[in-house]
Amino acid sequence: MNFAVLQFPASNCDQDAVHAVELLGHSARLVWHKDSALGDTDAVIVPGGFSYGDYLRCGAIARFSPVMQAVKQFADNGGMVLGICNGFQVLCEANLLPGALIRNRSLQFRCEHIYLKTATHDSAFTSQIPPGKLLRVPIAHGEGCYFADADTLAQMKANRQILWHYCNGQGELTDDANPNGALEHIAGVCNERRNVAGLMPHPERACESLLGSTDGRLIFESMIHALGQKPAALAA
Repeated sequence: MNFAVLQFPASNCDQDAVHAVELLGHSARLVWHKDSALGDTDAVIVPGGFSYGDYLRCGAIARFSPVMQAVKQFADNGGMVLGICNGFQVLCEANLLPGALIRNRSLQFRCEHIYLKTATHDSAFTSQIPPGKLLRVPIAHGEGCYFADADTLAQMKANRQILWHYCNGQGELTDDANPNGALEHIAGVCNERRNVAGLMPHPERACESLLGSTDGRLIFESMIHALGQKPAALAA
């Protein structure tokens, strides 16, 4: 499988994403934000960092990069796209995912390991996560509080678009386990077509035991499994 990893000015998790994909035996290459085409790719990763210095609003400037038009076309054609942390913010700003990411309720930058509870296994990003398995992965963000209006949230629930919730080590959705005050403990979501997803935690930083967890592999393995089940989308 070929993965395209976007690279914006001030991206800082792009190399981590490439490394994670290569650990699983697949290829990944960086695509610069000024590029207008993705080339030959099976999936796109929009990585974490501080694209354009997070000026104006996280992801608000990156959404206008030429490469994002190619990403939108790729997604419209059914291509698989995963946004991680700042990448999640970019996808929301680009209207490829519902909702928005706002300032952490604590007004503090949070950098720690957390637990994720998978809300649905019916997606290309969660299918290989064993039932009942809690994912231990790190977070590093100051604007990770997920928000959506009541109508949007109701529609997302009806379509099973909520993929992960923040939880404690017992799988309970407690206030203490919600690191940013996200609405209903939401840590990650997908679009209605289920081919675009985003999450605030960093699975690419949890793919080696040396880093304290290999749970992040399950998200990438889910993507790889899904890609192997259907023809690749047309590259933009």
